Amino acid sequence: MGADPKLSHTAAMILQAIHAGYKYGFSIMEMTGLPSGTVYPAMRRLERDDLIRSEWERQAIADAEQRPPRKYYKLTAAGVTSLEASRKRYPLLERLIPEEEEKVR
Repeated sequence: MGADPKLSHTAAMILQAIHAGYKYGFSIMEMTGLPSGTVYPAMRRLERDDLIRSEWERQAIADAEQRPPRKYYKLTAAGVTSLEASRKRYPLLERLIPEEEEKVR
């Protein structure tokens, strides 16, 4: 990717959600209001572009909670840089998806 990629609003929302503490697909969908058919393809593109990385949780954790394993996402250094640039392009982004410490209120 280029030094200052112009992310779509959808991609910026997903990066902001991950940064704010929403780490797996369903929680990102709930926070952003975007459907799975939008979120998962966008996350695949973000991962391909090295803006996010994913890791499957251990099966034992999922089994203990009686659910399928979750794939957790985190921002890469390039993802943080892209998110910062996107916040300038989309000034309401941080208000739409506040940081983790603010969402507890």
